[in-house]
Formats: sequence, structure tokens, C-alpha cells
Amino acid sequence: MSGGGHEGSGFVPRRFILAEFATPEALLDGVSQVRLRGNKLVDSHTPYPIHGMEEALGMKRFKIPTLVLLGGLAGALIAYGMIYYMNVFDWPINIGNRPPHSPPSNIPITFELAVLLAGSSAFFGFFALAKLPTPYHPVFESEAFLRASIDAFFLSVEVPTGGDINKVAEDVRAAGGQGIEIIEESER
Repeated sequence: MSGGGHEGSGFVPRRFILAEFATPEALLDGVSQVRLRGNKLVDSHTPYPIHGMEEALGMKRFKIPTLVLLGGLAGALIAYGMIYYMNVFDWPINIGNRPPHSPPSNIPITFELAVLLAGSSAFFGFFALAKLPTPYHPVFESEAFLRASIDAFFLSVEVPTGGDINKVAEDVRAAGGQGIEIIEESER
């Protein structure tokens, strides 16, 4: 390889350290130790959620509640604005000399569209923020990783371009990682 990638393609493979931990507690402790040693691109792969993992990984507060709020507000404003425009400007009807706009009659549709857009923004926002679907990740190439969704607890660390892969492997080993593998992304 020349220049860190495959010849002529410009492809630079990502490199990962993958290690297995015996228990969820060991993984949680290992993630904290690896991050304290200066590794920032750390991820965990477990068959079920582990309490405290978000803090150990250094994840920030989710943006989903903000997206839901903005979706709900947008839905309410769109619905109310649409009803107001239609009743007052587009097709005003004088029925019994009542005013063309009556707020109480607009509440059900306003509420319904607010809920619809809030729910839709939660659903699609989650998929966008989680970068789903992710049909491929380089750690999927490991045979041992097949157990990640069944009964194993894995830690993966992406080694930055130009980073020392042996130092990262030693950091993971010192944190209690077993069966350490070096995985290099293959060109697809």
C-alpha cells in the first residue's frame, strides 16, 4: 500500500482494536479506563443495555427531546395557521353573523397535527441521529464478534489515522480486555 490506502483508490482503511470482556461490570470499568488513557473513539457492543454505559462512553444528552418539541410546535403552528388562513382569507363564510375565526373549534386539529409531527420527528430523528441503518461496520468482520448480540461484551476503539495501534491495544489490555484483535477495514 502506498500513502496509507489502496493504490490509486484514495481509500484509507479505518483501524480498530476489538476486545472482549467477561462481565458487563468489567466492560463498564474497561470503557472508563480506556477513555481515561486518552482514547476518544470508544464504543461498546452488548446484548442488552448496561446502566451507566452512556456516561462511561462520554455520550452527551440526547437531542431527541428537542426534536420532538420542535416537531410538535411546528405541527401546532402549521395546523393553526392553515385553519386560520382558510377560514379568514381563503374561504370566509358568514354563518349567522359569527366571526370567521373561532379558536376553540381549532383545538382538535391543532393537537392532532402537533402529535403527528412530534411522533414523526422522534421516529425519523432517532434513525438519523443514530445513523441507522448501518449495514456494515469493520468490527463485523471478526468471527468472535458474532456473539455480541447473544452473550458477549465487546469494546471497540477506533485508532485515528497516524495513531499508534500497539499503544491502543496495550491500553485495552491494561483495562482488562481479552482476546484482543486488530481489525482493518477492507475496501468494499
